[in-house]
Amino acid sequence: MYPPFYYPVYPVKGDTMSKSINQKLKLIYLLHFLEQYTDENHALSTQELIQKLEDAGIGAERKSIYDDMQRLVDYGYDILQSKSKDKNGYYLASRDFELAELKLLVDAVQSSKFITRKKSRELISKLEKLVSVHQAKELQRTVYVADRVKTMNESIYYTIDAIHRAMNENNRISFQYSEWGTDKKLHLRKNGERYEVSPYQLIWNDSNYYLVAFDEGSGALRHYRVDKMSSVVQLASPREGGEQFHDFNPAVYSGKTFGMFGGQETKVTIWFDKILIGVVMDRFGSDVDLRVYEDGSFYIITTIQISPQFFGWIAGFGNRAKILSPQPVARDYGLFLQEILELYE
Repeated sequence: MYPPFYYPVYPVKGDTMSKSINQKLKLIYLLHFLEQYTDENHALSTQELIQKLEDAGIGAERKSIYDDMQRLVDYGYDILQSKSKDKNGYYLASRDFELAELKLLVDAVQSSKFITRKKSRELISKLEKLVSVHQAKELQRTVYVADRVKTMNESIYYTIDAIHRAMNENNRISFQYSEWGTDKKLHLRKNGERYEVSPYQLIWNDSNYYLVAFDEGSGALRHYRVDKMSSVVQLASPREGGEQFHDFNPAVYSGKTFGMFGGQETKVTIWFDKILIGVVMDRFGSDVDLRVYEDGSFYIITTIQISPQFFGWIAGFGNRAKILSPQPVARDYGLFLQEILELYE
């Protein structure tokens, strides 16, 4: 298979112009053959390269192949010559991406919730072109991630692009925002009324993209699921609230929220059984303020956006976790648990 620009021009007897045009493309085709068909385990012999060039309407001799390979090496391509009793040949020894790196990218694309199945196939197909046809077979992987339902929103890529442009040009945006209904369809919030915010940060959390923006109406930071945003328009007015983002840390912001549900920011103290140290480190990181008791249990002091999702996270640990302070938050957590119990009485 040849590049998109390839239109074979087979020279006829006496057709020196066509032959001359094709000869000028010789080095480009040789490089393409090496990129597509060779790797450290697969080489193309000089005769195979001559045959492929002939198929493209380009004449070549063995000595010219040697010279062409040296030109490509001089330019900077890592082309090596394999010599074995079975076969001698040339191969491209290194590329921009290693095979292991591309496998990680393929896994990320497949497991990402915000990328549609159609777009996943398109992206992986493009990644396969960065290696030989032989290695591409190893990228055709199947990755299963629990509860990772692919989005159906194909326009998310254009939404992300529009947000990036607005941030780069320091402009506000307006958009419509949707929420799921019991009919399993997205419905516009506020009867389709447009939101107007100053976009500052995109965060990938739990395989979803979120926009963190300054809302002029409330004078506070808000975040929005990008796949629920639509009709994004860049406004002519400059962004506001830049001072809110001087010390903004996406990791810290994500750590304060649970399931990216917002709430009142509050400094809380939480006790944990010692067996939960790994869970706490995974959630809050090694910089969290942590104090250890003599029995190995510990408590942390951190800032949380208080929400039902936070209470649900604590409840999942049963009697191995307890909110120590402040008392209003501990009281609200108790009411949260009580309301759940009432459903089963």
